[in-house]
Amino acid sequence: MESEKKSSISDVGAWAMNVVSSVGIIMANKQLMSNNGYAFSFASSLTGFHFAVTALVGLVSNATGYSASKHVPMWELIWFSLVANMSITGMNFSLMLNSVGFYQISKLSMIPVVCVMEWILHNKHYSREVKMSVVVVVIGVGVCTVTDVKVNLKGFICACLAVLSTSLQQISIGSLQKKYSIGSFELLSKTAPIQALFLLILGPFVDYYLSGKLITNYKISSGAILCIILSCSLAVFCNVSQYLCIGRFSAVSFQVLGHMKTVCVLTLGWLLFDSELTFKNIMGMIIAVLGMVIYSWAVEAEKQSNPKTLPHHAKNSMTEEEIRLLKDGLEKIPLKDVELGEPEG
Repeated sequence: MESEKKSSISDVGAWAMNVVSSVGIIMANKQLMSNNGYAFSFASSLTGFHFAVTALVGLVSNATGYSASKHVPMWELIWFSLVANMSITGMNFSLMLNSVGFYQISKLSMIPVVCVMEWILHNKHYSREVKMSVVVVVIGVGVCTVTDVKVNLKGFICACLAVLSTSLQQISIGSLQKKYSIGSFELLSKTAPIQALFLLILGPFVDYYLSGKLITNYKISSGAILCIILSCSLAVFCNVSQYLCIGRFSAVSFQVLGHMKTVCVLTLGWLLFDSELTFKNIMGMIIAVLGMVIYSWAVEAEKQSNPKTLPHHAKNSMTEEEIRLLKDGLEKIPLKDVELGEPEG
């Protein structure tokens, strides 16, 4: 009984750390990347900095004996890193080529895509109550965030690649942890250096294509440096907590509960940055939160009805969802507020 209580507290702690760090990083990046801030419009390179700092923290942790390094085949680490970086790049291109409305719809489609992929890859089934609650969450977030919806072929292809790679990446985090009995932080410390290397090399080219600006021409200031340091620091907590949450819950739960960050970002954008918050936004947020409550109840009911098939998550289970560091955000359109950080849900 006491172990269950400790596990519940750990779950709440992991989720709270993810929400706080994710929302914090979005706010920091708003100041760093918006035209009213420091106009640092190099999202892919910034994500490379994030993973470089995360890799450094992992290296120090292993060197000091705080965490142990377990063997994971290099080809699996490289494959995972490629999928994860494809997710980041795909999301950036999707936002550039599509309207923000269609971009948000593609983000919402990740929940059903993850469900289908888990069914195909792991033969996982979901109860009717869970499926219904997912629909309620998708409708709620859609109502409060989706505005204009314009589609083009290139944008549609990029959105499809982004959704598939992000969904596969999130499922793979849990699979790798179970397959090699490796903790979230240990897995992150192995993948972060590879992701950082790819992003630091290719990121400036991607950013140039997206913004038409070279990072080498950016005039750095002390304020921008402080914002980058804050962003990178929060990224460490965000990455670790994301691995933790996916390992402890599931990729689907991470996506569903992850929309709580959408609600938080819209609310904070209204409180801190005078973003518009309409009746439609408020109604959508209420529906989304209701869907999350129903989802939590449905999952708990499913666990109690199937105690034998319930997999026990080890203490070391963890995982990550790419932070979406995309352009401007948190200004005129509340929807872009949400997409400053995921890759960010």
